[in-house]
Amino acid sequence: MIVDNLTRILTTIATAARRSGRHPDTVQLVAVSKQVGVEAICEAVAGGQMLFGENYLQEAADKIPQLPPTVQWHFIGHLQSNKAAQVAELFTMVETVDRFKVAKALDLHAKRLDKHLSILIQVNIGREKQKSGVMPEETTELLHAISAETNLRVRGLMALPPFFSDPEKSRPYFRALRELAQQLAVKKLFHDNDAIELSMGMSNDYPVAIEEGATIVRVGTALFGSRMKEGVEKK
Repeated sequence: MIVDNLTRILTTIATAARRSGRHPDTVQLVAVSKQVGVEAICEAVAGGQMLFGENYLQEAADKIPQLPPTVQWHFIGHLQSNKAAQVAELFTMVETVDRFKVAKALDLHAKRLDKHLSILIQVNIGREKQKSGVMPEETTELLHAISAETNLRVRGLMALPPFFSDPEKSRPYFRALRELAQQLAVKKLFHDNDAIELSMGMSNDYPVAIEEGATIVRVGTALFGSRMKEGVEKK
């Protein structure tokens, strides 16, 4: 089932990319494996999926050693600076940096590991009080500080827009993130201003996100199905 789901998702990604005039290879799939067992992850790996995203550090720390070293991991959960050491060690990219304190902590530990750590800046594009992320108008200041005082590679932006059952309602938020990234690229604030990563779009709306410029989509439920934790179904 997982391999069939993966094939279907990759086909949808390719179709959405071509529809927006892009090559399918310009879009990466991050398979969101939170609350997913190692056996199911291995099934996805057997189907060719080599990039996964984890939200919870302890869960990830238990799983990652059980998977082949060729598998890559993105941290996509809320990050506190006191967890930065382990995150810097386990993950190739942190998608959820929204404060300089967190960036500084990641940089400290990446230097200790002699590791070039890539990050994305999480932007609260919907200005939702319950969600993490730097406000759009504060992104420039944060990027200036990270560029001046760390060796982190800021690859682009990430966002969790408000949830809508109709994916089309997410489109303005995806477009706003792309336009913000373009404005920041003009100021030369990314590691590579000609190849900016935009992580946006999940199981319910990733084709729309790709049409609006997503280079990374984070898909869990559509790949692995609904999760169960402590008797509560997770969508």
